[in-house]
Amino acid sequence: MSDVIVRPVEASDHEAWAKLYRGYRDFYKKPHNPDVYTTVWGWLMDPAHETRALVAELNGSLVGLGHFRRFARPIDGGYALYLDDLFTSPEARGSGAGSAILQGLAEVARDEGASLVRWITADDNATARSVYDRLAKQTAWVTYDLAPAE
Repeated sequence: MSDVIVRPVEASDHEAWAKLYRGYRDFYKKPHNPDVYTTVWGWLMDPAHETRALVAELNGSLVGLGHFRRFARPIDGGYALYLDDLFTSPEARGSGAGSAILQGLAEVARDEGASLVRWITADDNATARSVYDRLAKQTAWVTYDLAPAE
């Protein structure tokens, strides 16, 4: 993991980020919608937007991404970070890139006074969960999605 560099995404990362983000969307069987890529990249490049990204670089190439944002935690009267997307390119799996991004997020949380970093993953995502189980505590919370009213 010592060869992996984690840093905030930069404008010059656009092409490499887009390739990783396509891989992430492929993993979750999401269609390739150019509007989504444009929108998310715009958010990442807008310092006023809540969505940010860390990227993992290995041997000069981007091999991982982590999209995250801050959220309020009224129960604690504080803030936390929410990891929306974490992806490591298939050829970089096992390099420590995913773990390095999570460590980078833990450092952002510390530096910004956030109480924790939270995320969800698919129950059958065994590869990612083996990393998560080493680095974080699984919660007892069950997730629900409510559709907008018609």
